[in-house]
Amino acid sequence: MTETRNTSRVLAAVDALKRHERHEAVALLNAELQHGPRTGDAWKSISRLASNIREIEIAIEAAHRYAQTPPVTLEKQLFYWRELAANGRLDDVESGISALPEAARRHPAVLHFQATITEQRGDFDAAIAGYRDAIARSPGPAQVESWFALAMLRKFSPGDSDLAAIEALAPHVRSAPPLIAARWHYALGKALQDQGEYDRAFACFSNGAALRRQGERFDADALSSVADRVIRDYTAEGLARLTPSKNDSRRAIFVNGLPRSGTTLAEQILTAHDDVGDGGEINLARAALLPAGDTGLEAALAYQQRSASEDPWGAIADDYLRLCTMLFGDSGRFVDKTLLQSHIAGLLLHSLPEAKMIWMRRDPEDCAISCFTTYFTEPVPWSWSLEDIARLFAIEDRLHAHWRALFPERILTVSYEALARDPEQWVPRMAAHVGLSMDSAMLEPHRNSRTVRTASVQQVRSAIGTGRIGMSQQYDEQLAAFRTIYGG
Repeated sequence: MTETRNTSRVLAAVDALKRHERHEAVALLNAELQHGPRTGDAWKSISRLASNIREIEIAIEAAHRYAQTPPVTLEKQLFYWRELAANGRLDDVESGISALPEAARRHPAVLHFQATITEQRGDFDAAIAGYRDAIARSPGPAQVESWFALAMLRKFSPGDSDLAAIEALAPHVRSAPPLIAARWHYALGKALQDQGEYDRAFACFSNGAALRRQGERFDADALSSVADRVIRDYTAEGLARLTPSKNDSRRAIFVNGLPRSGTTLAEQILTAHDDVGDGGEINLARAALLPAGDTGLEAALAYQQRSASEDPWGAIADDYLRLCTMLFGDSGRFVDKTLLQSHIAGLLLHSLPEAKMIWMRRDPEDCAISCFTTYFTEPVPWSWSLEDIARLFAIEDRLHAHWRALFPERILTVSYEALARDPEQWVPRMAAHVGLSMDSAMLEPHRNSRTVRTASVQQVRSAIGTGRIGMSQQYDEQLAAFRTIYGG
């Protein structure tokens, strides 16, 4: 009978989400926490559901109950720790690891996970040592994950013995699952790129991308159609049809832009200020906007008509800030640098009328090759071919021009190259735009010791500089496919 009630509430929550009734779904999941069983395998799927709608506390508690479900296994514990780590609860993870018996702490999966946390905290030497320890205790195929992480973290030199060790895994990779094989190709590509073997590196990145494309394809036409509708409907007149939001919070600072365009650098600069507590790719805005349905104006108008609130867009903002409080606490400002929020930028700025946005832009070819050569942990299907990268960039260019024209006082466009060459000019402009006093610490963001969880984790620990400007020149011939579409 309990299991039936459990299933009923969860299915009802799924149904509520299909009807865009987010608050009803959350109430049902909270009821399940209150009245449901203390353990059970079903909590794994409940945790994932809650995580998808960014109800962090529900997701963590559900993951905890799954981890406690007999038989208690290391796999279940790792699921719980990953949920904690994904939401910044690294101290809790490390406490859990330290409580394990010695033999369990030396398990390769635990060593690898501990190394990722150490890396996020910025202790790269200790992280590399942790990955090496995991590799030493893993059989051949299982080493790929840790070799990949290590390759992303260190610089390879000619004759590097680590390169030979990665290449020696080739026989195991041939029969490995596609995602594991893809990571190996990206790791080998990174090592070869470090050594200046750009043609071989590009071939490795291409092989890895091809493996990732086996699982998912990018539909550029569909995304372009969405952008067409956003640009057509969200004019000044269209936005005027939306009920004004009464929310007056200035806590959120939005940093938008393409991956690898300097958004993490901008975040690191802003969070160096004493008034800004933290930031990250928090993915909370889309969750808060679930009641509005899709991103179209007609859906937005339908939402405000059916909303029971006298301040429907203020209610969206309130829910967004509630979710943010789970991550950052209830005081201080924070940076939301969730990538590619371009399709919802209008609704974001409408819901939070006091919020400001910094939009990072980078040389398209530098940004393109950086995206193509990066293995994003979460699937980014458009990054797996230079042609698709060009199509995505063109869509983003249109949306950037559209929103900048509509919100000229609220969106500051910052060139990565200009910021890198002249931080003394651009950092004060960024601070002033978002209402911060200038703090000298913002000019030394590499000294900011906060946790970083993006592909740029190593780069942000370096001083602001121009070293990554012009990196595409090494792949000039290969970028012809990108130029044909992006410049055509």
